[in-house]
Amino acid sequence: MAFHLYDTASRQIRELVPVIPGRVSIYHCGLTVQGPPHIGHIRKEVVFDVLRRWLERSGLEVAIVANVTDIDDKILAKGVEQGRPWFAVAYENERALHAAYEVLGCIPPTYEPRATGVVPEMIEMMQELIERGHAYPAAGGSGDVYFDVRSWPAYGELSNQKVDDMLPAEDAPPEGKRDGRDFALWKGHKVGDPESASWATPWGRGRPGWHLECSAMAAKYLGHEFDIHGGGLDLRFPHHENELAQSRAAGQPFARFWMHNAMLNLAGAKMSKSVGNTLMVSEVVKRVRPIALRYYLAASHYRSIVEFSEESLAEAATAFDRIEGFVTRATELVGPGELGEVPAAFAAAMDDDLSVPAALAVLQGRVSDGNQLLAAGASADLSAALADVRVMLDVLGLDPLSSTWETRGDDAAYAQVIDSLVEGLLEQRQEARATKDFATADRVRDQLMAAGIEIEDTPQGARWSVKG
Repeated sequence: MAFHLYDTASRQIRELVPVIPGRVSIYHCGLTVQGPPHIGHIRKEVVFDVLRRWLERSGLEVAIVANVTDIDDKILAKGVEQGRPWFAVAYENERALHAAYEVLGCIPPTYEPRATGVVPEMIEMMQELIERGHAYPAAGGSGDVYFDVRSWPAYGELSNQKVDDMLPAEDAPPEGKRDGRDFALWKGHKVGDPESASWATPWGRGRPGWHLECSAMAAKYLGHEFDIHGGGLDLRFPHHENELAQSRAAGQPFARFWMHNAMLNLAGAKMSKSVGNTLMVSEVVKRVRPIALRYYLAASHYRSIVEFSEESLAEAATAFDRIEGFVTRATELVGPGELGEVPAAFAAAMDDDLSVPAALAVLQGRVSDGNQLLAAGASADLSAALADVRVMLDVLGLDPLSSTWETRGDDAAYAQVIDSLVEGLLEQRQEARATKDFATADRVRDQLMAAGIEIEDTPQGARWSVKG
């Protein structure tokens, strides 16, 4: 069965026929690095990592480009707020993004360009659009350049909207626009903006608008026509709509497929950077093993909304523990063996619009078979079941025997154990102090100190830390 994928533009599942036979080219929108990534951002990274792994397992060569938006109004505002250069803020958060990729076992993109690295290509594209009558520099010498949405009759095709039904674009003030819905290709340098955040153009100094960068990057690194453009569903409009319009208006065929993953929500609302640190990837992996978090993010169909809760995260961790438990026990009996061929039912599920839930049902059925074989000890059937389970897990980036997970996540697991042990001892110490059994309280304190744990008694209770 050939691979089929839901195309947001045509609103149907279609067979993926690559532009270049045997090679699939993918562009997906990365993070605007005004802050570190939360698990909502990383759901998209896991989705496209699973897509890549499946296409490669199917014998295709995959080129995947994911951008970093490292210049933006929000990044400039964060720089002012923190009293730091905007580019230092962007770079710090870009490194946090890479750390999140790594901790969740995502294969790095083929290339990860920054918006600031393709300014010449953006200028060339603006010149092309102006010459074709689809863009214009704002009057008055502000340096702004806008895309004329009414010059492109197909504008709105991706999000299935009509221009007259749209609200004005909020990316720039209406002054200087022919139509309030025209969007900024380029933003002129304003008084108070850092000089480092501007580049020279024929229309004056300025910096990129949000949308132009992705069109320029995709064309530069994947060509004027490529296979899949992806990102979160919240990017469909205006970001992807604007990309599609400006690229097609510049004479480029652009993406054959548009692939959008649904949101990971918190209490019914889209997760955003305002949710606080507790849902940042760096914090969540302190509460749950990274491999279990990846399972949680991958387990739902990519087009299904995931309603986040600590309970659902814990349930996913338990479900993965059962799978991992079989792999561990079977390996003890028959060794790790070699990865087998992907079972046909699993392949059919993955080829059907990357249906991970259906694929997991096949995997869990094979785990059930394998568990029944464990009681009989080592056998060829048990080896075959283990090989099947491991190859399916490998496609999902979840094989616990992979070198990816050899040490990753152990620190988080050990931290959970240490937290529980220390908190339990502190409770014993507090109970002893409450009953004036100071000898026991002191003995517990001494045990903790000998183990390298420092204790500070505060009005809110005992606090502890590991000695530096």
